[in-house]
Amino acid sequence: MTDPVSMLARTPVLLVALDFDGTLSPLEDEPMEARMLAAARDAVDALLRAPDTTVALVSGRSLHDLRVIAEHADDSAIWLAGSHGAEFWQPGSGALNATEDTVDEELRDTLRAHAEKATAGMTGVFIEPKTFGFGVHTRVATPETAADANAAVDAIVAAEAPHWRRRTGHNIVEYAFRHEGKDSAVAHLRELVGATGVLFAGDDVTDEDALASLGDDDLGVHIGSRDTHATVSVPDIPAFAALLTRLATERSSPR
Repeated sequence: MTDPVSMLARTPVLLVALDFDGTLSPLEDEPMEARMLAAARDAVDALLRAPDTTVALVSGRSLHDLRVIAEHADDSAIWLAGSHGAEFWQPGSGALNATEDTVDEELRDTLRAHAEKATAGMTGVFIEPKTFGFGVHTRVATPETAADANAAVDAIVAAEAPHWRRRTGHNIVEYAFRHEGKDSAVAHLRELVGATGVLFAGDDVTDEDALASLGDDDLGVHIGSRDTHATVSVPDIPAFAALLTRLATERSSPR
């Protein structure tokens, strides 16, 4: 059987689109403390040096927060898709303005305040502001407290914004008035850079839309051990970094 990494290494124009939390960085109790593992950073840098290769980070984080945790400078060659593909940053151009809606933003602020009030006093529960909504973090809460927090906020959103999109992830439930997903983010990036092949990798449920959207000339990678649409699964971030390093090496070798 032909090795899928070697096959992808031969595509004329490659897009490597990567989730961040749990894929390049360990999950952290304090979300803003997340940083790439050194091996992952080295692998990304190697891919940036490879010919005809674009690297993008595709995350549920807001664009601002993604830039902070990725230590993403203004002169970076890495593309960004934040808020599950509702925000983009292009090398050489910067942030690409998303469509704003004052009514939606006012509702966002109202619902966020209601969620904060409903979960006040629930130990280990944190409401994370997001550009197009908010997230309910329960990583350090007990299972019982997490269930109570999620039920309380679910009821608020169901009553006040039933049209919002709800997503679940590792100890987080996200609510947003924008409905873009990582599948549409990858499709948009593919078009922008003219990619003939895509590697997309992620560890969470929110990555499955993108993994399921990939074609025969692409490669999906899951970090972890649960059921997935990915073609390849690796156990952890160091193993994934090794896969990316091998891809960069083969892509940089004479074809």
